[in-house]
Parts: sequence; structure tokens; C-alpha cells
Amino acid sequence: MTRADLRLWGTALRTIAIKEILRFARIWVQTVLPPVVTTALYFIIFGGLIGERIGEMEGFRYMDFIVPGLIMLAVITNSYSNVVSSFFGSKFQRHIEELLVSPIPNSVIILGFIFGGVARGLTVGVAVLIVSLFFSPLSVHNPIVMLLVVLLTSILFALAGLINGVFARTFDDIALIPTFVLTPLTYLGGVFYSISLLPDFWQGASMLNPIFYMVDAFRYGSLGTSDFPVIASFAIIAMFIIVLYGLALWLLNRGTGIRS
Repeated sequence: MTRADLRLWGTALRTIAIKEILRFARIWVQTVLPPVVTTALYFIIFGGLIGERIGEMEGFRYMDFIVPGLIMLAVITNSYSNVVSSFFGSKFQRHIEELLVSPIPNSVIILGFIFGGVARGLTVGVAVLIVSLFFSPLSVHNPIVMLLVVLLTSILFALAGLINGVFARTFDDIALIPTFVLTPLTYLGGVFYSISLLPDFWQGASMLNPIFYMVDAFRYGSLGTSDFPVIASFAIIAMFIIVLYGLALWLLNRGTGIRS
């Protein structure tokens, strides 16, 4: 590996990342605004109307309790959707081959797509946080934990979106995982409730949901309460990132879903 190689890879990474960021920023009315509006409706319906009847959750006003979960919900879905749609679009338009045959390691290509997913996830997350201020005061127990959880979660679901994009053969395929896997996992991941309210069996079942650890750790960073040790949650999130990155790299090296 020479300095020229490093400069080339750095330029390639920067180019892919900028392309991915401009891709969603250029059409922010379609990519950033809709999840913000949807989350505002969650705050009004679940936090305002239903929350008044629920009262408190884990010692917090219900509106305050669901804020961290709704922020994570926005980060997860947008990090995922940005990469899956972008990568599949590259396949559909037949220019992903140009990247794969170029003198750029597949690891750099993956990182470029990850940057785009993380950028959109963080952008929408911040936008949702700003909207939440109209309904609930900002609560920060541990800002480092909050930032790390959001960053790691964005990376994880950007990788998951890339893997979905690799296997997708039609535009319908990129909606299957979000509809039948991602959405149920997010709603069953403790966004709107504490798993301590569940019977023992369903508490154990919730432990199999990776999104639970992300929501729980972020809630700890915001409110200082959690249903699971935060360090263990970080370890689980990191493990999923390592596994998904290795799988994504292996799939690109094999040309899965690209070579015909």
C-alpha cells in the first residue's frame, strides 16, 4: 500500500460519500420532511392523546418516555432506506460495475455508502429531535452514550440496507425487509413501552430483538433509565456491525446479485 493508493482511496471515499449525501439532500422534501411529519403525528397521537391516559412510564411522563424511541425509529428507518435504495439504483442503472472494476477496494465502496446512510440518519434524527422540543423538554443524561448509540445504529442499518440492496432484484424487493422485518422489530423494540411491563416469556423474546438494545441504550443516554446494561448493549450492537460488515464485504467480493 503506497501513499498514492491511500490518496486514491481517500478521493474515492470522499466522492462516494458526497454523492450519497447530495442524493438525499437534493430531494429533502421527499427524504427528510416525511419522517419528521410522521413523527410529529406520533407525538400528537401517542404522546398527547393516549399518553394523557397512560400517565407515567418508568417514572417519566409518557411523552418524555417515547421521545428517545421515536428518534431512534427515525434514525433506523432512514439509515436503512437511504442505502438500500441507492445501492439498488446503482445496480438498476448498471453503474455499480464501474465501481467494482475500478482500483478501489470494496471496503472503501462500502464505507462510502455507509457515510450516506449515516448522514441521512443523523439529519433526520436531529430534525425529529427539534420537533420533539415542541412536545417535551430536551433531556440529556449522558450525551456521549446518546451520540455513540445513534452513530453505531446508523452504521448497522446502513450495512443492512446495503445487503438488502445486493439481493434485491426488483424495486418491490427493497420494500420487503422494511415492511415485514424492520417495521415489526422497531415497534416491538421498546419504542412505546418498557419491556419490564411484559410477562417473563415476552421479556425474553424481546431480548432477541437487536433494536431493543439500541432504543434502550439511547433512552439511558437521554433519561438515565434502561432495562438492560448499557455496556452489554454496546457490545451487542458492535457484534452485529462486525457480522454485517463482513457479510457485505464477502457479498461484494463474490459479485452476488451483480454478476449474471
